This record gives sequence, C-alpha cells and structure tokens, in this order.
Amino acid sequence: MRLEEARAFVFDIDGTLVHRTGPEEVHTIPGAGEVLDRIAASGRPFAVFTNGSHLPPDAFAEQLRAAGLPVADGQVLTPLRSVMAYRGARRVLPFASESARGYLRACGMELVDDGGRVDAVFVAHSDHVEFEELERAARAVIAGARLLTASYVPAYAGANGPILSRGAMITAAIAKASSARPVVVGKPSQAAVRVMRQLLGVRSEEIAVVGDDIRLDIPLGRLGRSTTVLVRTGISAEVDLDRVPETQRPDLTLGSVGELLPLL
Repeated sequence: MRLEEARAFVFDIDGTLVHRTGPEEVHTIPGAGEVLDRIAASGRPFAVFTNGSHLPPDAFAEQLRAAGLPVADGQVLTPLRSVMAYRGARRVLPFASESARGYLRACGMELVDDGGRVDAVFVAHSDHVEFEELERAARAVIAGARLLTASYVPAYAGANGPILSRGAMITAAIAKASSARPVVVGKPSQAAVRVMRQLLGVRSEEIAVVGDDIRLDIPLGRLGRSTTVLVRTGISAEVDLDRVPETQRPDLTLGSVGELLPLL
C-alpha cells in the first residue's frame, strides 16, 4: 500500500512527533504539524499512540496541543486504553499514578489494592514503589493472575538521550520473583491493534503506522499487517537496517516525519 492510499494513520509521539525534555515539556519535530494538518484536510482519520502511561490519554492530547499539534481529545491511544481490550482483566492490581488510576476506574476497571481475588497485575508508570507492593503482586501472579505491562522495552526516546522506563523496571522485578512472562498490552500487542481499529474505524491493513522505534512501532504495524514507516529522529536513529531480519524491517524509512508531506 502506498501512503496516499492509506485510509488512516497512527503516529508514535516521542521521537516521532515531539522530543521530550521533561515529563511536561515537549518540543515539536519540524514538519509534524503540517503532516497532521494535511491528513486531516484529506478527510482521513489519524491517532497518536504512546506507551506513556503516567497520564490519562486526553492529558497527552493537551500537551500536544500546547506544543502546536492539532491533536484532539479522543485521538490519543495509550496502554491505559489498550489494557481495556485485554480479555479477562476485571479485577486488577495496578502500579500506576493517581491520575491513571482515576482514568482506569472511570472506564469501569475494578482496581484491587487490599487483597482479594486478582485477575491481573497491570504495570503502568509509577514514580514510587514499595517492596511490600512488589511482593503482593508477585504472589498474585504465582497464584494465577496474569502479569500485564504497558511496555517492556528498557527506554524510549528523549531530547537528551534515552529515558529509562520505570514501568519496565517494576515489571522485571515482579517477573523475576514470580517466574512469569509479562504480557505487553501497549505497543506492540494484539490489544493495541484492536483499539487502533476501534478508534479509526478501518481495517488494520488500511492503516499506516509511523514511529521511531523498530522494537515497538514497526512490530505494532506488522501485527496488524499495516504499512510501516520508520523515522530516524528517535530511539532507532542509528539502527543498521541491513542487520535487521527482513521480516522485521519497515516498509519505508525516512529522516523525519516532515518527509511524509510529499507522499500523502
């Protein structure tokens, strides 16, 4: 599929549309706004998908609008949304910020902090964690709960270099103690593909997925048989694609998101 034939688009945020210098400070990558405007003017829908889970989705949209990008509430996908598409997670023991917990509750998820049956442990972003919490989660997993994580890569792109993932650190501790293999519900996962389809209203084969991470964004697109575009402004900027198996390579590689303009 050529990009002008794509019926919808999904963009990563950090390293693709913006560079982040702090939790609340983002700077737009040149051309990002023009690309989103061009797609919107063509009548095609787009969404942005970040594995960031420290904020509710609409808070990311607010950040992007403050940076000058035309992203509306409801256009942002995060693991806080895709975890809802994971089947069997009703009573959940969470590792998440207070705002993320509030969002999950508002969406109907039953959060369990004080004992009782646990269907799944869900690790999002958390700034503080106690050993007692880790042990309670590991014991829940040993007893049969699934270990779900927003993301399991060690870092993501920041303006001044990789930003280490605290969620991955927490997940690794629980996985080690429980001998369980974490299930990713953010990028890349079938749950993520499902929420992409639901939001955009098209088949995943008709979507173009654009991102900077060959371990997250490109596999997400491949899971849904979408067209994949790697941009060299983020975490995979120096990856030698000749050393990547052909089945894991992007369909197209560009220097930055602004180079999409003549292809739309």
